[in-house]
Amino acid sequence: MTHSFHPSILREYDIRGVVGSTLSDQDAFALGRTFAAHAGDEGVKRLAVGRDGREHSPMMEEALVRGLTEGGIDVVRVGQGPSPMLYYAVAELDVDGGIQITGSHNPADYNGFKMLLPNRSVFGEEIKSLGLRATEGRWSEGQGQVTEVDILDRYVDRLVQDFQGGSFRIGWDAGNGAAGPALEKLIAKLPGEHHTLYTDVDGRFPNHHPDPTVEKNLEDLKRLVADKQLDFGIAFDGDGDRIGAVDGRGRVIWGDQLLSILAEPVLKAKPGATIIADVKASQTLFDRIAELGGKPLMWKTGHSLIKSKMKETHAPLAGEMSGHIFFKHRWYGFDDALYAAVRLIEAVSQSGKTLTELRDAMPTSVATPEMRFPVDEARKFAILDEVLDRLKQTGAKVDATDGARVMNGDGWWLLRASNTQDVLVARAEAQDEAGLQRLIAEIDEQLAASGIKRTEAAH
Repeated sequence: MTHSFHPSILREYDIRGVVGSTLSDQDAFALGRTFAAHAGDEGVKRLAVGRDGREHSPMMEEALVRGLTEGGIDVVRVGQGPSPMLYYAVAELDVDGGIQITGSHNPADYNGFKMLLPNRSVFGEEIKSLGLRATEGRWSEGQGQVTEVDILDRYVDRLVQDFQGGSFRIGWDAGNGAAGPALEKLIAKLPGEHHTLYTDVDGRFPNHHPDPTVEKNLEDLKRLVADKQLDFGIAFDGDGDRIGAVDGRGRVIWGDQLLSILAEPVLKAKPGATIIADVKASQTLFDRIAELGGKPLMWKTGHSLIKSKMKETHAPLAGEMSGHIFFKHRWYGFDDALYAAVRLIEAVSQSGKTLTELRDAMPTSVATPEMRFPVDEARKFAILDEVLDRLKQTGAKVDATDGARVMNGDGWWLLRASNTQDVLVARAEAQDEAGLQRLIAEIDEQLAASGIKRTEAAH
């Protein structure tokens, strides 16, 4: 038997598509068969499987598990929960890897699969090779067994196992995503006063889109914090691996700002350690890590890439602008928004200040939001090469870790290619508005020289 996946669903970090259009339960079954054979080649015998709260996740899970077991893999089903609960299951149960069925923060009609094998995420070329294997029908045969483990309480206990924080008045927004039930159990174990929004799991996301890095999705949380005069607010994305936060005045604390707060206690415990952030992060973050005695490391955007770099550098903490926060210090090294929330409470408490005061103390800078614009796939990487060549000729100060990040007297600007879509991503940060406009003009000048004009990407 052979199977062809729709080419658009084999993405850089996961398999993801629109159910009923590019993704079906037949794809889930075929992935199970293919992954069973691929994992079996490495001697993998048992995998954990979890799912998010989307309406089609149970159907996808049933087909996937059928595929895995017919391919000879034993499956431990951990049920509905956030992606980090599945990652925790992989770390703690007697399994060799796992698959989470999730559409992450995508709209309700999306679903997909995040895959783990011993000590690594499956991404990039490995995902492409699964597609090839399916079309060639190189499948294994067997009769795997299915067991079920209720791991939610163990996971929540582990989140607070060595909690060292004080008590605050906090608002929470789970966005009707898969983290809701875990959040309700978590706040019962934390000191302080807690007010929650949308902790009932509803895969239609009736209240707002579950992506806390887009400011308009935080409006309800800001209102809750204002109405009840809370200390701060915390929000999660659809599958609980990305965090958003607002301070007592309703200001968003972005991913790099969270990392600068979280880094301080980690560097007290691990002086001189490497802390990693992606190329979209503010220069003020890298400066702050250095000021705290740490080694700041700028790395490529993408959770799988950051995890690999953490292993290599033994970094106890890493983060991305998109709200993925990875703790290796006292944790497992995977991105977990619930655990990041627990550590944020600790960090604020240990600072002796409020989150609002910590935000006030941060250096002021003005930055663009992430600007994304469509480009022809064939030109996506070529444009960056042209830009880098021209910059080299002008003697500009460039970091080419992931695209081009250019530093000058005004601040910095970034141009990089998205790994998951045919878009270029740009961002700039300066001390003031006039400087920011000069940086944006430099981006536009470089794009024009490659025959491109900046236009908004359709999301």
